[in-house]
Amino acid sequence: MLVILGTIAIFYASLVLSASPLDREQRRTVEKAIARLERSGFTHEVFLLRQVAVFRANDNWLNASVEKENAYAATNYPFEIVTIYPDFFRFTVDDTERAAILLHEAQHLKGKDEKESYEFVWKNRQQIGWISDPYTKSVVWRETRKLTKEYIPTMFLCDGNDYGDCTE
Repeated sequence: MLVILGTIAIFYASLVLSASPLDREQRRTVEKAIARLERSGFTHEVFLLRQVAVFRANDNWLNASVEKENAYAATNYPFEIVTIYPDFFRFTVDDTERAAILLHEAQHLKGKDEKESYEFVWKNRQQIGWISDPYTKSVVWRETRKLTKEYIPTMFLCDGNDYGDCTE
């Protein structure tokens, strides 16, 4: 049993140590987004992000071996390592959008898959103030809406709103 625990600890340490930590400014930006989630009542997600997650600024060796496209962040479950990519800082318009991304990653911290994570964020986006006006033109909004629609098309097919969003 000790050998198994030791192996897991070494594997975890290799994931954490093979990636850089967030710098002070990046950490401050992430904290402001978490605070936005806290003000919106996402206490369980805030607990996971503040107390459980380990944030990194670039890919660990495991993430580097997997091809990604247009990622703002990634989570290594069950190791609770959240990698925050440069696009998280570059393309988001404010703390609310960054909070939406972290809300998605918090679902992965709970073991949820992509479909469940996109669905949760899209259904709860109004709670954090991430609404169509003023975010409709945002890159993050458009990409998230597109991916949510791909994963859960039924959320966008409803009576009287053929091409719209049934959650609005």
